[in-house]
Amino acid sequence: MSNAWKIYMLAVVSFLVGTSEFIIAGILDKVSADIGVSVSAAGQLITVFSLAYAFGTPFLMAATAKMERRKLLLYSLAVFVVGNGIAVAFPGFGFLIGSRIILALSTGVFVVTALTVAAKLAPPEKQGSAIATLVMGFSTALIIGVPIGRLAASIYDWKMIFGGIGLLGLVAIFLISFTIPKTDGEEPVPLRNQLALLKNPKIVVALMITFFWIAGYAITYTYISPFLLTITGMSEKGVSAGLFAFGIASLIGSKLGGFSTDKWGVSRTLVGGMLLHAIALILLSLAAHSPALVLPLLMLWSFSAWSSGPTQQYHLITLAPEASSIMLSLNSSVLQLAMAAGAGIGGVIVEQASLTSISWIGAAGVAVAAGTAAASFGYFRIGSASRKKLEEARMRKAGA
Repeated sequence: MSNAWKIYMLAVVSFLVGTSEFIIAGILDKVSADIGVSVSAAGQLITVFSLAYAFGTPFLMAATAKMERRKLLLYSLAVFVVGNGIAVAFPGFGFLIGSRIILALSTGVFVVTALTVAAKLAPPEKQGSAIATLVMGFSTALIIGVPIGRLAASIYDWKMIFGGIGLLGLVAIFLISFTIPKTDGEEPVPLRNQLALLKNPKIVVALMITFFWIAGYAITYTYISPFLLTITGMSEKGVSAGLFAFGIASLIGSKLGGFSTDKWGVSRTLVGGMLLHAIALILLSLAAHSPALVLPLLMLWSFSAWSSGPTQQYHLITLAPEASSIMLSLNSSVLQLAMAAGAGIGGVIVEQASLTSISWIGAAGVAVAAGTAAASFGYFRIGSASRKKLEEARMRKAGA
């Protein structure tokens, strides 16, 4: 009997644990008002989560490498349920910070373990597709976690969202315990072996592209709900509608990004998508006070931002095809660090300057990513070579 449905089930649970991370950005203003901290301080809940995920996951995976995989999935989900319970049961900013750290560590362990289990459940010729399905589950949480959070928080108290996620986590524990077969642990890949890939300059540059792209995105993304409410002047329903449109456009962008990569190649899709991303954020800054203009610009932003997702993952795998899982793991850590940096920088901008500045600074970050990508694909070298040929032709003409 095919294991495909088990892989899809793991992808659905990956979506659930991913949603616990990204949903906070959709309810940031409600969290800050309820616990009595500024919006910029509440934004650091995203920074804390991302830092704990990026630094904690590799060490926890190394420490638990030999543990039976199904048991590790269940343990990580149990800790995940506890993390959500803390967010619901205990008041105050300190407990919420603690909850975010626990959720980050359990999420990281679950997602990485689920990737290895999915690969083992699939036949050898379909292991790549199994991994892609899991990545898609987690990435979909990144794309639509914000609108789901906003809509739920407008109907219920925001704490109930984490209560609901915790209950679904218990359901996931039950399903996994009865459906996923026991899978042996494996010899840990030493951290130094994982980091050895960073000796390759092309890989370092590719990871820098991920960092500046996601950091630029996160600077604006983290504070998008207060931006739409206070700067654009949208109603509560308008923000929910805008964020759902944002999520739909993201899914379309991700799909077309994959199509474009196959048809026109990595370099055109990546550089073109990131340039459009930066332009969309600049236009969002210029039209910030007009709800009628902001809605289509939100969709253009999310469409262009996530057209780069599948392209960048494919690009990274092609740089080290023999170590694709390590490359995806490194990219995941860099993505989390970029989310942390973006949320942190955005918090400083909101505190020291204004909410209106976040999309300008975000656009600058994405423009750096586009420039880095263009340089890595040799666009500027081609330009200089063409200039050199023109200069030589001019000199020959002058000599004649």
